Amino acid sequence: MLNKELKLVSENTLYDRSKVEQLPIRNGFGEGLVIAGDANPNVVVLCADLSESTRAQTYQKKYPDRYIEVGVAEQNMASLASGLAAVGKVPFISSYAMFSPGRNWEQIRTTICYNNQNVKIAAAHAGVSVGPDGATHQAIEDIGIMRGIANMIVFVPADAHEARRATAAAAKIKGPVYIRYAREKTPIVTTDDTPFEVGKAYIYRDGKDVALIAAGPLVYEALMAAQVLAKDGISARVINCPTIKPIDEALIIKAAKECGAVVSCEEHQTMNGLGSAVAEVLARNHPAPQEFIAVQNRFGESGEPNELMEKFGLRDHHIVDAAKKAIGRKK
Repeated sequence: MLNKELKLVSENTLYDRSKVEQLPIRNGFGEGLVIAGDANPNVVVLCADLSESTRAQTYQKKYPDRYIEVGVAEQNMASLASGLAAVGKVPFISSYAMFSPGRNWEQIRTTICYNNQNVKIAAAHAGVSVGPDGATHQAIEDIGIMRGIANMIVFVPADAHEARRATAAAAKIKGPVYIRYAREKTPIVTTDDTPFEVGKAYIYRDGKDVALIAAGPLVYEALMAAQVLAKDGISARVINCPTIKPIDEALIIKAAKECGAVVSCEEHQTMNGLGSAVAEVLARNHPAPQEFIAVQNRFGESGEPNELMEKFGLRDHHIVDAAKKAIGRKK
């Protein structure tokens, strides 16, 4: 059963892929920008010639005087944003994840994070579900390069509603924030009333045999996997971890102690993403068997989003297999 206290979507449609509502996570980013701009006139948005794709255009249409089109110049965009933050603005910079932070990582590290400037980096088209654009545009290393920078907070929202809340929350945080979101339509799991708090993970479905800790579009896959596992008599706890840094250590430790086995689920390389962050927590506090659902040390490729999610082992049935393996290691 879903955690009713978190005010998630109805179970009547959630577990039916043909009925569950789906929206691009990037839509929530655009809506969140407007909420942030409504609340604070110092919010400004910069984009690298991708306002439609990133949904920055939602903000551009409402606040054209607080929108800056930088053009294809991601490195300049990061440095410009740092300067704007230094004089009291709250800049959001937006592009594809392969370009920002992929191309401007050094400017983000040195001009933004080293100076602890109040800049928000919003990255669209992350993960292999970008689809036909192929490996050059599929950012599957970005969580790693961002969570490794001091002063940086990292958000990976599960759906459009959570992206909206994460974006609005980022505007209120003093310091650098990275928000990663996928391109493709993603099943809606949360509602307008589902809580979101920086540094907090949430138990969306309770269980005692294995903990499925997921972020981004893989939260839905983890919930589907838990439903399948239940038919096999396996009780799976599903945890949404939208903040990768700082990660909710207390909830992860609790899950490891109570469930005894863990599966991390993400649309990112196995190395340096959510799974690595979870493993670091377990290694320091309560070692437990862990399996990793992620891209296995390879580049993406061109294809339809659903085909790629299947090929790269990111679907619910892959999580089911990993969960059974983790439980077997526990025994």
